[in-house]
Amino acid sequence: MLSGFDGLRFSHWQTEIRDDGIVVLSLDRADAPVNAFSQDVLLELAELIERIAIDPPRGVVIRSAKANGFIAGADLKEFQEYDRRGTVNDAIRRGQTVFQKLAELPCPTVAAIHGFCMGGGTEIALACRYRVASDDASTRIGLPETKLGIFPGWGGSARLPNLIGAPAAMDLMLTGRTVSASAARAMGLVDKVAAPAVLVDTAAALALSGTVRPFKQRFTGWVTNTWLARKLLAPQMTKQVARKAHKEHYPAPYALINVWARTGGAGIQARLDAERKAVVKLAGTPTARNLIRIFFLTERLKGLGGKEHNIKHVHVVGAGVMGGDIAAWSAYKGFEVTLQDREQRFIDTALARGNELFNKRVKDAGKRPAVAARLKSDLAGHGVAQADLVIEAIIEKPEAKRDLYQQVEPQMKADALLTTNTSSIPLTELREHIQRPAQFAGLHYFNPVAMMPLVEIVQHDAMAEETRKRLAAFCKALDKLPVPVAGTPGFLVNRVLFPYMLEAATAYAEGIPGPVIDKAAVKFGMPMGPIELIDTVGLDVAAGVGEELAPFLGLPIPDALKTVEPGKRGKKDGQGLYKWENGRAVKPEVPKDYEAPADLEDRLILPLLNEAVACLHDGVVSDADLLDAGVIFGTGFAPFRGGPIQHVRATGADALVERLKTLQTRYGDRFAPRPGWDMPALREPVA
Repeated sequence: MLSGFDGLRFSHWQTEIRDDGIVVLSLDRADAPVNAFSQDVLLELAELIERIAIDPPRGVVIRSAKANGFIAGADLKEFQEYDRRGTVNDAIRRGQTVFQKLAELPCPTVAAIHGFCMGGGTEIALACRYRVASDDASTRIGLPETKLGIFPGWGGSARLPNLIGAPAAMDLMLTGRTVSASAARAMGLVDKVAAPAVLVDTAAALALSGTVRPFKQRFTGWVTNTWLARKLLAPQMTKQVARKAHKEHYPAPYALINVWARTGGAGIQARLDAERKAVVKLAGTPTARNLIRIFFLTERLKGLGGKEHNIKHVHVVGAGVMGGDIAAWSAYKGFEVTLQDREQRFIDTALARGNELFNKRVKDAGKRPAVAARLKSDLAGHGVAQADLVIEAIIEKPEAKRDLYQQVEPQMKADALLTTNTSSIPLTELREHIQRPAQFAGLHYFNPVAMMPLVEIVQHDAMAEETRKRLAAFCKALDKLPVPVAGTPGFLVNRVLFPYMLEAATAYAEGIPGPVIDKAAVKFGMPMGPIELIDTVGLDVAAGVGEELAPFLGLPIPDALKTVEPGKRGKKDGQGLYKWENGRAVKPEVPKDYEAPADLEDRLILPLLNEAVACLHDGVVSDADLLDAGVIFGTGFAPFRGGPIQHVRATGADALVERLKTLQTRYGDRFAPRPGWDMPALREPVA
């Protein structure tokens, strides 16, 4: 222990002086499974830096004492509390000050990065003179703050452009993506890559010897931040961002570009001041508050399942698009999978799609054969007897599914689970004659399986709690987010989505152009317009869901979803409500003088909100947070709005009821307010 630290007691930091004179500061945040920067952690670090500055050692290495990673970033719960108190400015200034004092130490400083290094973790690394990263596959470095509605505020946005060049730096910060150690080394974000066992030794040696960055990296860091470069690059960056996010919905990327364009060539303190002011302003926006709330909802969903699912072998019956993709994704995530269908040609098609997935996702070509070998053709269904989980993904006909269960269940192991991927059929209709209903559940995936993060765990009154826990743990192993839902028609996502799609189809039948309908929904914040969505899921699938849900919800079905012509089912056939070419909708031109009806957005969105309220009232999910999470991750519902219930709270339940009544008078009783609009949960204050 350094004599300069005598008498100091730290809760979160450990200090060590090596024989070579290097001081190692190890972060081990007390009473926390992962390292994150709380204000207590920062205050202790400030005290350490102050002592080091008085009597500088030969060098300083900053590392994590936790095996699972470096630093995950700032403590977001604490950040929310500062937002509530109106003291975000103080919290950001404190972090900036501590990191700047670290950057100003007269001795070499090195960040030794192993595992995750996110947000504030990357920012403290940037404040060090050098960075070393472990070559372990778990090491990922990034600045994901734009995904939370802000941007790096502890010096990250001020330092990174000068280190690796503005284009690469802005790409990292605007997308929030993470990079491996080798990729970070290639772009100059880290100076060396080392094996985990020698990481600290490598960092200490770098502190003692130093290094000179290649001329090309130094030149890029300078030239791309000049006044002329900023004038040329900033408009291009803004155009790229505008293709993916509207400024009024997601202001953070635009603010980041603006701050860099104005101050990128200034001194460090001017850059830090501009960064802080912009981040403080962003932190108070509804977008940031909602996106941070969604982060915690994500963590809650991940926590629904433990690690013990006791599933090794998955057997999927039905090799259509959903069944085949569920099987391929399970194999990709490490499970042994057998895939069954009534004809080999269906299985072969699914296996080919699986290989496309593996080629895209498994970067190491040498590992692809082993992954592909986990997905096996099983025309005869021999895998049922060995499976720990059977997933049925056949046609949406209750009688067909019940017949299959009678064939399959007697072959299954005593502790195996039987599940259905039905998208709308109540489980009470399917469990007739099932011998072990406690081990029967719905496992409803969304299309495309590889892209959609949500899986609904569909429950019924005879299902065991242990079944829910095992399935939630299985979803976690698949990197999916599970939401437990009641087994009523449509469950949660399809029940909420169907009235929205139905009203879009009705508006389309009235002659409102598809592109106009889609534009109104996208303007609200939906990721895709409802007409394009109907084509994407397939008119046949939408019609099948309609048969199940329309009577339950008391809604009429427009002709477009009643009679689906062969070869015109949508995207998969190349023709539906739109024509499709190369996987993209070819939307017809709309006359320039066409004016969309003033109430079109309300016609589309209010039925969705109306049914979300009814789902909460009916107990389809246990609380409003789970409902918002399920609809966001299952439909892509405007994340910046925080989910349907959060949007109702922000807009005002009473105001929305009046707008529904106006539409009811104008268009009919399908807009009548559903039960639940008087619930206290709709009138909770918006965070």
